[in-house]
Amino acid sequence: MRVLQVHNRYRQAGGEDTVVARERELLTSAGHEVLQYQVENPLGAIGAASTLLMSAWNPVSARSVKQITAEFQPDVAHIHNTWWVLSASVVAALGSIPTVVTLHNYRLLCANAQLFRDGHPCEDCVGRGPWRGVQHRCYRRSFPASTLAAAAISIPRRLDVWRNVDLFLALTDFAEGRFVAGGIPEEKLVVKPNFVDDPGPRPVSPSESRTVLFAGRLSKEKGIDVLLDAWREASPEGLELVLVGDGPLRAGHESSAPSGVRFVGRVPRDEIGELMLAARALVFPSISYEGQPMVLLEGLAAGLPIFASDIGGVSETVGSGGSASLVRPGDRSAWADSIRRLADDSWVNGAGRRSRSVFESRYSAEHALNALMTAYEVAIAEHIT
Repeated sequence: MRVLQVHNRYRQAGGEDTVVARERELLTSAGHEVLQYQVENPLGAIGAASTLLMSAWNPVSARSVKQITAEFQPDVAHIHNTWWVLSASVVAALGSIPTVVTLHNYRLLCANAQLFRDGHPCEDCVGRGPWRGVQHRCYRRSFPASTLAAAAISIPRRLDVWRNVDLFLALTDFAEGRFVAGGIPEEKLVVKPNFVDDPGPRPVSPSESRTVLFAGRLSKEKGIDVLLDAWREASPEGLELVLVGDGPLRAGHESSAPSGVRFVGRVPRDEIGELMLAARALVFPSISYEGQPMVLLEGLAAGLPIFASDIGGVSETVGSGGSASLVRPGDRSAWADSIRRLADDSWVNGAGRRSRSVFESRYSAEHALNALMTAYEVAIAEHIT
């Protein structure tokens, strides 16, 4: 099969970029031909401003996609992200090609793509249009930028551009529900989770490690405040909390962190995998809905017990079979109680085995390839009919 991947990369590479790269590798390794059309949002203020003005409809991007489509003649096009240089114009440009769109975030419903505002999940714009996001300055805390982000949602919707999409892929059942509430026809939505590569067997069981791992952006919505307060309250003897990543809260917390906490900053992705294989547990205290964070899937693949907020699609992602300790988001006392559970070697090892089982049953490359091919076949069939 000939697959055209369409993706607007992020300035700072993240999980969506990783998914795009891995899906390309997965498809090519299975003998399919994949052509990537990718762009990046400009860094300079002038370039960023000029392209952001066309974020609702960029005719230059549309012409480029039409030309590539004519040359490559794909069987199916798979769009991952259009914000902001590509814009929804590329969806219209692909009108003659069966088209699949992965909904990695809530950009079709929400100006900041997170359904998160003022420290809490927010669904003010779901099913009502994006203009409350302008009032609250939800994108970059800027009225003009939020206006452009809202227009990029509203204008393509008014033009009925998304009717050209044959199949939308949501990452979780929870996300699918939000998109249906936001107006995407349920019959055009299926759930296809992300996947991660198999890291292989653990060198040691989780109980033999003294390291508790956090990997992600050090920011408010990730629940860092709650985690550090809970760690201080629990004071787990002999354990170390290692925080991998960077962000706006690092400097303040690093200077006042409780004992047994170490900040290591950003590390290459393969090193994160090594840290997971040598860790006792993974903590994920997010207070936002999230999409489907790769770090959770990597933790499951590494056979790690996972302590995660019971919010949005997070609990669904990690499973309810005892592989995870699900904690009320933002509740410091509940998080402290969960951290104390780390002292139980037997529970830790059992939860680690169950995590690995969840990975094998849901998030392996084999499952992902089958799901992708099924999605493409459905899109092609729907496009013909």
